[in-house]
Amino acid sequence: MDALGNATSFSVAVPYVKLHVGDPGAAGTANPATETTRKSVSFSAATSGGLTSDADVSWTNIAGSQDATHFTCWDNISAGNFLFSGAITAGAFTAGDTYTISSGNLTVSLTLAS
Repeated sequence: MDALGNATSFSVAVPYVKLHVGDPGAAGTANPATETTRKSVSFSAATSGGLTSDADVSWTNIAGSQDATHFTCWDNISAGNFLFSGAITAGAFTAGDTYTISSGNLTVSLTLAS
């Protein structure tokens, strides 16, 4: 928020997505999926106040069988800072499968609270 309101520089070289089986909460750490691997994601240039993924994000030979209902986005593959989270629609996966969020199907926008 400082980058938006206080002229502080902010940049994320590579954002990473992690799956969750419930709301990840304010810190982004609640309800992690059995599949703990974070995958890099890339976005096209922002339009109409939002970002849209511009390539598939895939997990191969996925661990466990669950239903991903949420995702988190981080600035590091294994540690780093929690950036944002969102809901996933129809996110069931089976152990050993490949799970993919297709290009254009991960969208991000800011919502103002009143």
